[in-house]
Amino acid sequence: MTLINILLILVVLGIAVFAIYYILKRKKNEEVENAINIDDKTYTLDVMQAFVKRRLDEITKVNLYDIGLSEEELKRRKNKKYELKKALKGCTYGDVNDKKYVKELIYDLLAQEYGVDETNISKAIPFDIPSLLTAQDKFDILIYVFKKEFGYEALSELIKKYNLDVLKYVEGEAKPSYVITEQEINDIYEKENITLSFGDKLSVVVQRIYQHYKGYSSIDEIRDMNIDGVSGGVSGLPESFLSQVAQTDGDYLSQIAEHKVPRACDSIWIMFRGKSIRLAFLSFGTEAELKRVCQNIYKYNNPGQLSDTNGYKINEMKDGSRVVVVRPSMSETWAFFVRKFDVQRAALEQIVHGPGKENAIDLLKYLVKGARIISLTGEQGCRKNNHANGYDRKYI
Repeated sequence: MTLINILLILVVLGIAVFAIYYILKRKKNEEVENAINIDDKTYTLDVMQAFVKRRLDEITKVNLYDIGLSEEELKRRKNKKYELKKALKGCTYGDVNDKKYVKELIYDLLAQEYGVDETNISKAIPFDIPSLLTAQDKFDILIYVFKKEFGYEALSELIKKYNLDVLKYVEGEAKPSYVITEQEINDIYEKENITLSFGDKLSVVVQRIYQHYKGYSSIDEIRDMNIDGVSGGVSGLPESFLSQVAQTDGDYLSQIAEHKVPRACDSIWIMFRGKSIRLAFLSFGTEAELKRVCQNIYKYNNPGQLSDTNGYKINEMKDGSRVVVVRPSMSETWAFFVRKFDVQRAALEQIVHGPGKENAIDLLKYLVKGARIISLTGEQGCRKNNHANGYDRKYI
């Protein structure tokens, strides 16, 4: 074989290799473009959530034996895949460690694969224009900032700092009530004068995506806080009533809209120091989202299916919280009650308030020391259980 023939073979091989490389690169670019079509909606929360959901689905379903990995790498990837599948399942039970793991992975996916950076993150949530932020946006940012300093006492510290747990009159209501309004959240956000880094902004976006993907919607961070409890769907007009009225009396429906009568999916309440406080600025948005939360929040340890024939479930979550879920037709709407038992914080001096509390506490001490039978009565949420724990822990 002459030198010329060898050179011709090398040239042909070089052209073939270059052609294959070009085809593979073009195919890869097309796949990336198909996966992330960059347009005005690319960096909205809904589109990024769809991307995260698809990528996590791919990671958990990939067949590792088809990739041709070494034995050590295969073992490492299998462990990582198992850990992710376990975390995705555990975070729906209220496991804060699994939640943290999933959120960190979402953070990396958005920062490294999706291309979220300082220039486009405000398309998801307008951090730089406070006037465009919704009450939920501002609340999410406030909780994030307070959580960095106070941990799971963040919500308690926010309420105490701005005295949010007092009776107040709301427009259109004749009696005062415990409620936190949208205007209060707006005022607090303005007073705090918060400055966020890019990492902080991305963490807030990650939490918003997580809570609608694997979390408990608008109450996801609230449920983790050290409060007495949280509930949803327990007040307001049910969707079935609104649809029925729409068919029979459109004028009445418009009157309801004018007076801004809350729907069941707008109903979010917390129990804080024995007070039921309505979070008027938060909402699940739709009945479907409330239904999704109700169907997931009770699932720890597989207590059985919540169905039309078995319209309620009583269970506990992984952190020991008690959860009760109800659904139509047993109830008018989908609803849940989460009761958190914070026994180590219970103290009579903290629980008993008002004039004459010293005498009431002294009387209770002597009743318990005298081994008297005590009957604890009262309405739901008046801290009967915490009173009992306070007696037992301090005086018996």
